[in-house]
Amino acid sequence: MERPRLLIVDDELSVRESLRMILKERYELRMAASGEAAIEILSGESVDVVLLDILMPGMDGLETLERISLVKPAPPVIMLTATKTVKTAVNAMKLGAFDYITKPFDIDELQLQIDRAVQSAALLHEVEALRHEVGRRYSFENIVGGSPKMQEVLKTVGMVAPLKTTVLITGESGTGKEVIAKAIHFNSPRSNQPLITLNCSAIPDNLLESELFGHERGAFTDAYAKKLGQFEHADQGTIFLDEIGEMNPATQAKILRVLEQGTFTRVGGAHAVQVDVRVIAATNRDLNQGMRDGTFRSDLYYRLNVVAIHLPPLRERPEDLSPLIRHFLGLKSRELGVAEKSFSSEALDCLMTYRWPGNVRELENVIERALV
Repeated sequence: MERPRLLIVDDELSVRESLRMILKERYELRMAASGEAAIEILSGESVDVVLLDILMPGMDGLETLERISLVKPAPPVIMLTATKTVKTAVNAMKLGAFDYITKPFDIDELQLQIDRAVQSAALLHEVEALRHEVGRRYSFENIVGGSPKMQEVLKTVGMVAPLKTTVLITGESGTGKEVIAKAIHFNSPRSNQPLITLNCSAIPDNLLESELFGHERGAFTDAYAKKLGQFEHADQGTIFLDEIGEMNPATQAKILRVLEQGTFTRVGGAHAVQVDVRVIAATNRDLNQGMRDGTFRSDLYYRLNVVAIHLPPLRERPEDLSPLIRHFLGLKSRELGVAEKSFSSEALDCLMTYRWPGNVRELENVIERALV
């Protein structure tokens, strides 16, 4: 098993040697006598944990810590400090240090701290790998759709993804509105921040406001504690409001306030909460008809409809059927752990001539059922 890699940064040779003798059996070590040397090492290789002295000539520990924090992903940093600089070490933790330990070192405490930091680094790497995989899955190249209509959709997604612009995605049920919302988020500068998905039609009207905006303790009968809403969880990221056409007009008014002012009030609260959230909404309803019959606010519609993306039904892009069938055959075979199969020409003819009222979702389910 590969040993964790530690970078020890201290201008005193005696300290570096003491740490080397203590830690050499359990860890792979790198040594640096200055902050500048540490940054040079980190520019060429990755380490799991950094042990960093605070008082050093030239670039001191705090400045080195700031430079290390710019490395992606940044390794956990344990500050090494004399007793008289403990206050500085606490300040270093406010700047992002993992922890600190005082000289002279307690060996058991030091190894415990390093092990905790190694576990934290492993978790960070795992999260980063998962995030990279999710981002790759929703890259434009992995969205199947070579038809002119889908190419136009992807062109719009590519233009709008880097911006904070509000997007309204329309289309029949099963056309892939959530996939497009995820593609916008994971190809945006917010890709490392939360993407919160909420199906407005799946939550009863009397609970939707609390789910979106949270509530204060005692706001209603079962509100035993304060609860943060999905807009707060999505702060700095994106919220995807699916089936927004099902939302009642009172809640629509609060969504409008978030879009216009970036603020809302929790249910039962008295103070405005400020958030920075990108809103992507989707609906399979005709919102123009909703405005005419009074079930959807026109002011919210115009706020949401800054950029409109319409997903065509599968029957209007038959040239995408064959690549989608191949895509789902491979994907579902891997997910189910079965050998990849192919359709007979007769079965393929049936698939190609069917109208697919449930669109891409129906096609995906049919192929999974056939493989099972």
